[in-house]
Amino acid sequence: MKVYDFDIKIPRSGTGCVKWDEQYPDQRFAYEANGSSPAAPIPLWVADMDFAVAPAIQAAVLRRALHPVFGYTHVADDYYDAIISWFHRRHRWDIGREEILYTTGVVPAMSVAIKALTMPGEKVLILSPDYNCFFSSVRNNGCEVLECGLKGVVSDGALTFEVDWDSFESCCSDAKTTVFLLCNPHNPTGRVWTREELQRMNAICLRHGVRVVSDEIHCELVMPGHSFQPFASASEECRRNGVVLNSPSKSFNTAGLMTANIVCSDAETRRRLERAININEVCDLNPFGPVALVAAYNESEDWIDALNEYLHANYLSLRRFFAERLPLCRVTAMEGTYLSWVDVSAMLPMHTDSGATIDNVKQLCDHIMHQTNVWINPGTMYGPQTGEGFIRINIACPRETLMEALTRMAGAMA
Repeated sequence: MKVYDFDIKIPRSGTGCVKWDEQYPDQRFAYEANGSSPAAPIPLWVADMDFAVAPAIQAAVLRRALHPVFGYTHVADDYYDAIISWFHRRHRWDIGREEILYTTGVVPAMSVAIKALTMPGEKVLILSPDYNCFFSSVRNNGCEVLECGLKGVVSDGALTFEVDWDSFESCCSDAKTTVFLLCNPHNPTGRVWTREELQRMNAICLRHGVRVVSDEIHCELVMPGHSFQPFASASEECRRNGVVLNSPSKSFNTAGLMTANIVCSDAETRRRLERAININEVCDLNPFGPVALVAAYNESEDWIDALNEYLHANYLSLRRFFAERLPLCRVTAMEGTYLSWVDVSAMLPMHTDSGATIDNVKQLCDHIMHQTNVWINPGTMYGPQTGEGFIRINIACPRETLMEALTRMAGAMA
């Protein structure tokens, strides 16, 4: 295996990236380094990584950029071949070429699937807390979000989350529920759903005529001791009832190249999906996305393995830090993604040195930002009720950066 250095700090400010160049809402900095100026910002919020892409991806994009014409892009056979080979090799999932529909991103793909499989006014079920774009995508398509709250449990001494099966069945039995929108692996709790859990979800959905749309954008980001199970290969019934959304963008840090895929085995559903892609006008890719996908899936497997090892070490460092410096907080067991879900409810309400009282996680995240210039996300972004008391921390950055951010946060939360 090649050696990749994920400790290298790559300056991103001024490159037009959302993570580093977007301003925190109501930005006011009270933290001063050396008594003179605000500390350098450390954004640990939006889910992209501060690591260089795999060398093969950068080389492929550079080769394409050397051609001086960037016109409309034809998606060639090597694109489909790379997807099929990767998922067979990596996950034992056999995909037919005809099952693949490309589009510009997983969130547009989500909207496409909802448009294709629902009517306005129907309900889309999610496992809450859940990725914030699930809420907006469902509502933007005229549907209602139906939340099934996950159950927090302690397993092997660590907080983790499970499906409340009685509640899940009750939600599916609602006559207005037509689609279950699954996040696999789950953002923000970090669960990597097992084959048995996926089969049970699907069996309940089938009993009540509910289709499953599985967002699998985090599928390559899995910690040691866990393995990703594609929904569509959990069983033949899952394959027939499921629509899978995936992309190399999250795992290989290529979100800006705007490439994703919808995989569906049912021909009639696929026809409806393709129609929705065209209605939503998300049917064309840019010249760089396909070549990056081919380089990721054909030439960068050792890079993703090395990345997962580094992310796991970051996660263990974060756990140790909270245990030593902020022991009232509980770090959720992270099975996948690079997003740490931390229970801070035992610290609330909190009284600041200025005499102010912090009652909820939104106020806590504002306080941390204004005092330390570290940007993290309040759990309420992912469910107003189920996310209260939690914060989400993006750990996909050099370890020195992560530990500096945590040290600043501890100072503001002490």
